[in-house]
Amino acid sequence: MHKIDIFDTTLRDGEQSAGINLNTQEKLEIARQLEKYGVSIIEAGFPASSPGDFEAVKLIADTVKNSVVTGLARTIKGDIEAAWEALKGGVQPHLHTFIATSPIHMQYKLNKTPEQVIELAVESVKLARKYFPLVQWSAEDATRSDKDFLVRIMNEVIKAGATTINVPDTVGYATPAEYGALFKYLTENVNGIERVKLSAHCHDDLGLATANTLAAIENGATQVEGTINGIGERAGNVALEEIAVALHIRKDYYQTESGIILKETKRTSQLVSKLTGVAIQPNKAVVGKNAFAHESGIHQDGMLKNPETYEIITPELIGDASTELVLGKHSGRHAFSSRAVEMGFHLSDEKLNAAFAAFKKLADSKKEITEDDLFVLLTDQQVKTSEVDVYELESVQVQYGTSNIPTATVQAKTPSGQVEVVSSTGAGSVEAIFNTLEKLVNGKVHIIDYRVSSVSKGRDALGEAVINLTYNDVVSVGRNASQDVLEASAKAYLNAINRQLIKAHYQERVPVTQ
Repeated sequence: MHKIDIFDTTLRDGEQSAGINLNTQEKLEIARQLEKYGVSIIEAGFPASSPGDFEAVKLIADTVKNSVVTGLARTIKGDIEAAWEALKGGVQPHLHTFIATSPIHMQYKLNKTPEQVIELAVESVKLARKYFPLVQWSAEDATRSDKDFLVRIMNEVIKAGATTINVPDTVGYATPAEYGALFKYLTENVNGIERVKLSAHCHDDLGLATANTLAAIENGATQVEGTINGIGERAGNVALEEIAVALHIRKDYYQTESGIILKETKRTSQLVSKLTGVAIQPNKAVVGKNAFAHESGIHQDGMLKNPETYEIITPELIGDASTELVLGKHSGRHAFSSRAVEMGFHLSDEKLNAAFAAFKKLADSKKEITEDDLFVLLTDQQVKTSEVDVYELESVQVQYGTSNIPTATVQAKTPSGQVEVVSSTGAGSVEAIFNTLEKLVNGKVHIIDYRVSSVSKGRDALGEAVINLTYNDVVSVGRNASQDVLEASAKAYLNAINRQLIKAHYQERVPVTQ
């Protein structure tokens, strides 16, 4: 058995997905869960890109102790120095720097000759090593680069002090045979490659990311990079949970250990899905809700006789064992607190009290409180911030009839502390609510996407609303869960607006070193 390091880039490459915009507290919550999940390296963001990203990376580096925290930097002095300021409080400060190496990128994006690209790469690695004990260098668009040029530039950056060499399939172009062969060629031809980690970073444009990553492991990769649930730009990155489970189930073949705590898989997946607002497709490998569903009569018969006939992964392996009634309306605060800790939540007394109050309110109207319900309530409290004045919904009322024009009336507290009541109409109940709220927030709002889904089963299930909108031309995602989907929709709308207010607050407060 040999160790494969898991490099998670959910908070950097994953957040670059269209419509995802995590705030500092949400990033910290995901980072804590990634640490609990057992990932080796957490790429917390791109410190030089914005004050908000700088603060998030710094907070995560100062907080996480059992995983290495890294940040991205271009081959620019200011990027590297900003990254150092953000990451220097980490247990093992680590930098990830990159430059494109394919002919098309060098010519059209960088407008540089191959020799100039080598020079820039070497200079950036040398500068980074003045600050960081660990420096990862990436050859952007490596799979469309000349192999011999890759050998030349890798020879130089290793001499300059790089401790990890990353070979990204940036546009998801390679096939497994090609990607594996590239790793084999590099291990055989790059000087000093045995002294550094060799990393794979695959995108899923052709649906080959998992196969390509496993091919890289077969051919010398000692680190793999990806995201939870496979989120990322365009078609996304390789889904790390798929790699971790594949290495475990087929350890007889791959002969590797990843260090991932597999029972944390489901919770990690759910947390990322909830906080990013990106739903998990039902037939998604490992974590989709149908991953352990068997409808065919032949399959069901085999499962009853021996589950191994059609189930190579068990729900228990990934922490997806079915849970009956967790708590009821008569449960006390101590039982609620104990269950929250069991589920991995560590809340302040103030947030625990707020979550308990929300639980009691839900328990009065819902027959059964499932673990999924508790997960929603506790996560909402975990990532709340009280530092910034925001909009607070006090009530929403909708008048609707098939022969009448839907009218919504909203009472809400504004960031200035005033309580306002506004009304408007719409073609339907939800549009009436959104039109009303647009008058309240006094800004330019454009709805990009909106959906409502059930958190659990039954007619009394919580409905979770997710809304993707632009507020004054800035994209934001909001969410909320309630038994009343209209209330959830109104709160999700305001949540999206509030996230912009919080982000603006941090941008004004936090300087970025240039």
